[in-house]
Amino acid sequence: MDPEFLAPYRPPTIFGIGLNYYDTVREMGWDVPERPYLFPKLSSSVCGPSDSIVVDENVTTRADWEGELAVIIGKRTRGVAPEDAMGSVFGYTAANDVSARDVQADDGQWVRGKGLDTFCPLGPVVVTADEIEDPRNVSIRTWLNGSVVQDGSTADMIFDVASLISYCSTWFTLEPGDVILTGTPSGCGDFRDPRIALIPGDVVEVEVAGIGRLRNPVTAPASATSRSVP
Repeated sequence: MDPEFLAPYRPPTIFGIGLNYYDTVREMGWDVPERPYLFPKLSSSVCGPSDSIVVDENVTTRADWEGELAVIIGKRTRGVAPEDAMGSVFGYTAANDVSARDVQADDGQWVRGKGLDTFCPLGPVVVTADEIEDPRNVSIRTWLNGSVVQDGSTADMIFDVASLISYCSTWFTLEPGDVILTGTPSGCGDFRDPRIALIPGDVVEVEVAGIGRLRNPVTAPASATSRSVP
C-alpha cells in the first residue's frame, strides 16, 4: 500500500509573494514590480498534498491555481542581508497558492481571496536546503485534469529566494517554520482567454522538481447551501 502523505505541518505564518515571475507579469500586462509584493496567506488555509480543495461556488466562481516553490525558514531572522539570507533556509516544499480571483478583486487587498480554507495545499514532503542544489533553477509544472497548464522555472523569478528572505525580514521577524510562497509562473486560469476556473470535479496537480507532486481533487462543501455572500 502506498503511504498516505498529510500536510507536512501547519506553518506559523505564511508570506505570499505576488507578481514574481517575468512571464506572469507579461501575461497580465502589468509593469515589473520594483520590490516584492507581499500578502498574508492564513495558516488555516493549509491542507495536505492529496486533500480536497473545497470550492464553495456561493463564495467564489473564480478559484484559480498557482503552482509554487515554498521556502521554509529554519531560524529566527530579522534584517538579514541578501548575501547572508540563504543561511536562514531550513528547506523547501511544493505549494498551490489557490486564489479566489473575484474575492481578491472585490477587496483590493487579498486576505479573503488567498486565505479560504483548503486554499494552500503543501507537500508531499519537506526537503532540506541541501537537497535543492540551486533554488534559482527549479522547474514547476501544474496540470488541470491531466493537461499541463503551467510549465515554468524559478530561473524566471524577478526576486530570488535570498532577496525575498532579506526583504521580508526587513519588515517582520521570520520565525522557524514560517513559509514564503515565492510566486507562480504564467499559465493561471484567470488570465486565459477564455478564463478557466476550478470547479468541483476537477483535479489539479502541482509538481516541483526535487520535491514531488501535489494532487488535489476539487470538491464542493459537504453541506453546500444556496446562501448568498454577505
